Parts: sequence; C-alpha cells; structure tokens
Amino acid sequence: MSKILYLSRSDVEAAGPSMTEIILALERMFLEKAAGRTEMPPKPGIHTRPDTFIHAMPAYIASTGAAGMKWVSSYPSNRERGLPNISGLIILNDPGTGVPTAVMDCTWITAKRTGAATAVAAKLLARPESRTAGILGCGVQGESNLEALRDSFSLTRVVAYDNDPETLARFVAKAAAHTGIAVVAARAPEQAVRGADIVVTAGPIVKVPHATIQAGWLEAGAFASLVDYDSYWSRAALAAVDKFCTDDIPQMEFAKSKGFFKDIPPVYAELCDLVSGRKPGRENARERTMACNLGLALDDMATAPIVLRKAREMGLGTSLDL
Repeated sequence: MSKILYLSRSDVEAAGPSMTEIILALERMFLEKAAGRTEMPPKPGIHTRPDTFIHAMPAYIASTGAAGMKWVSSYPSNRERGLPNISGLIILNDPGTGVPTAVMDCTWITAKRTGAATAVAAKLLARPESRTAGILGCGVQGESNLEALRDSFSLTRVVAYDNDPETLARFVAKAAAHTGIAVVAARAPEQAVRGADIVVTAGPIVKVPHATIQAGWLEAGAFASLVDYDSYWSRAALAAVDKFCTDDIPQMEFAKSKGFFKDIPPVYAELCDLVSGRKPGRENARERTMACNLGLALDDMATAPIVLRKAREMGLGTSLDL
C-alpha cells in the first residue's frame, strides 16, 4: 500500500529552509522557466465572498522533478475571527507515477516564497545601494518581505504603515527587536512611500483598487513590489513607472479576464527574462521600477520539495496510508 507523508504547519516550520535558500531556489526555478522547462497553467479559483479566493495552483519543474499543486485560500476578514488570512495545503506527486507522496500545510511556504520573489525582483530592479524600505501592509506578507529584503540588501531604516493600529504596532515592535535597524511607524501611507528606496505594498488584494498611492510619491530611482496586485496604486502612480514587470504574463492576462488589472502599464518583462539576462533590469539610477509578482505555483514547487527533504531527514511528519 502506498504511503503519503503529512506535514503539519509546525512540521513545515521546523523543516523550513532559510530565506537565502528559498531565494536561490526561486532564482534557479526562474532560469528553468526562461528555458521552457516548466509547466504552470494560470490558476483557476472559486470566490465565495467579495475580495476572497480559493485557488488551485498546479506546477511542474522538470529539472527537479517537483510536481504538485497548492490549494490555497485568502480571506482578509478572517483576522476578525482570529483565523489566518491565508490557509491551505500543498500536495506533491511522484513525477514518474503521479502518485501523491506528501501533503503539507502551505501557510509558512506561501509567506516565505512570496517574500523571496520580491527579493529576486529587487536584486535586478532596485539600486544595489538601497538602504531604506517602506512597508505598507504589516501582516504576514509585510514581515516576510522585510525578511527577504534584509537578506539581499543592507537596510538601515524601515517606515511601516497599516490601517490597523494594533497590527502596525506589533510589526514595528517585532521588526525592531529582530532586525536591529530603525523601524518607524508612519501616520499616513505617504510617509512610508516618500524617501524609500524600496516600497512593498502587501495589503489585501481587491478587484477595485483603493488607489491610495499617488503620482509623485514614489521617488526617482525607487523600486516597488506589488504583493497586493495593483490594489494600493493609483493609475497616475503606475503610469509614472519606467519599467513594470511581473512574474508571469499569462497569469496576469488570466487575472485581467477576471476583472483585475484594468489600468496598468504595459509589461516590460517577466521576472524570468530578467533572471536569465534575456532583458536588462535596472539600467540607470533614476528609473522607477516595479514588479507585480502574482504568486506562482512554481514558487511553491521550488520550495516545498526542500521542506519535504529536510522533514524526512529530521524524521518529522505523519505517515498515512493512501
């Protein structure tokens, strides 16, 4: 009888690779994507409430044999119920037989690989000497994106904003305690954008952008990572960007067909184009650059097998009969 290994959230966290390892795994994956050695259909989903989703995210990376799917939900109002916004499972399959080999909680992986994708983009689109960051949206994604940026840049100052004062205070206290750098709470979103070398917007994804960030706030030479699609950005602010990139154009076009991204700039490049050198990233110190990474199943398939390998080495998880 076939067996499947179940990894709980605590198992995944215990076996989790470092942020450096995840960033490197994503860079290798994007090279495979550029070479056409991956498979990933745009993610279909169901939507039981406004501005929520439950998505199916399958992908395959031929070089590593990583094959599987993430079944993930996002319900921003869960915070009011004491539940996580993001929850779900990742299933890994044997690429030779198709038999499921592992199932694991996806929460930790989703957070870390999303931050890692921002770092991959920032290494190519931000100025190498970037020292200041603005974080708008101080939940799990705000924390993981800051962790990933600190892995790749020598940050000295972070200005954070969240429309929930308790979330903001918790983020500032935690970041200040764990990073050793100056972390400041902004009273208004504009304070977190102006003067920042790198800006991350990580609020809830909404179909109709609230368009808080206005033209002129993002400094010349700055890089922005849109973790929340275009939710935070006004049309004029987006139009002022010199290079607008994404991690997967077909997925962006699919999202457009569902009512998202009604008014964004033309896409300059996919992230795999930049990682592979097919297109240049930042070309001068004055460019305003932006990456709208949509969250790829390939990110999960680059990360989950590392978690599984480490969990097996550590003897973690519960073996179940299929």
